[in-house]
Amino acid sequence: MSGRLRILIVDDHPIVRQGLRQTLTDAAEIGEIAEAGTPQEALDLVRLGKWDAVILDIGLPGRGGLEVLKDIKREVPKLPVLILSMHAEDQYAVRTVRAGAAGYLTKGAATENLIEAVRKVAAGGRYISPEVADRLANELTVDADRPLHASLSDREFDVLRSIASGHTVGDIADRLSLSVKTVSTYRAHILEKMHLKNNAELMHYVLTNHLLD
Repeated sequence: MSGRLRILIVDDHPIVRQGLRQTLTDAAEIGEIAEAGTPQEALDLVRLGKWDAVILDIGLPGRGGLEVLKDIKREVPKLPVLILSMHAEDQYAVRTVRAGAAGYLTKGAATENLIEAVRKVAAGGRYISPEVADRLANELTVDADRPLHASLSDREFDVLRSIASGHTVGDIADRLSLSVKTVSTYRAHILEKMHLKNNAELMHYVLTNHLLD
């Protein structure tokens, strides 16, 4: 890494992008900053630019931030991606790191944490808490003790949380740009994988394991 950093911000909320841009602009080592509001815009800019790091919102509508993360890593495997999320670490951090993220930061983090995280991932390091590092290490060494929800795909995990939040199959289909039939199939897979019988048991599991904000 040399010279001033070139950063790509990916978030569907213009106000959030503006705030991130202002924060980064105040850091002396940050140079060019570009913004993308959709997954397609993000991929187009990734292909066109030579970025030092990407700041990616995990809550993008449609395909979702995790899917976009995987797309970015397929396009440019060595490009560091810092996940910015409204969700607590214990809900998504491990999944994003497993998917290739170089770091995970909640949106409530202080400004100096954002700058530190960008510096670290752009330099080739990782920005994760000790708790997340421990969880990753445990996953590598202890498979039998993994929670039931660890067996779910990223999309299934998203549907799990949405159902537990009280959203209907139709609501979830609209939010994820999927058909009602597809969401129903995901629900069936979730219940099967987790050995649950219905939505009530599913909601109880999610609340007991603190998988909602």
